[in-house]
Amino acid sequence: MRVPFTLYSRSYCHLCEDMLAALQALQGDGRRFEVEVVDVDADPALVARFDELVPVLFGAPDQPELCHYFLDEAAVRRYVALCEAAW
Repeated sequence: MRVPFTLYSRSYCHLCEDMLAALQALQGDGRRFEVEVVDVDADPALVARFDELVPVLFGAPDQPELCHYFLDEAAVRRYVALCEAAW
């Protein structure tokens, strides 16, 4: 089973690209997770919710925000460990 993450992002956002690259680097460490990238500009409700806050990273939809602007590797690692322990 893979731990799900949702990255709220937008095109032409260097911070968004940086966060995705950092997540992909963590996956290279053998972390078992997948990242769904959601373009906030494709949905007016997401623009209203996140607008200038992107990138924003969440785990499961019912979980609180893990980080925004910059990847918090410690928060990601804790979340993955918690999910794996629950399996």
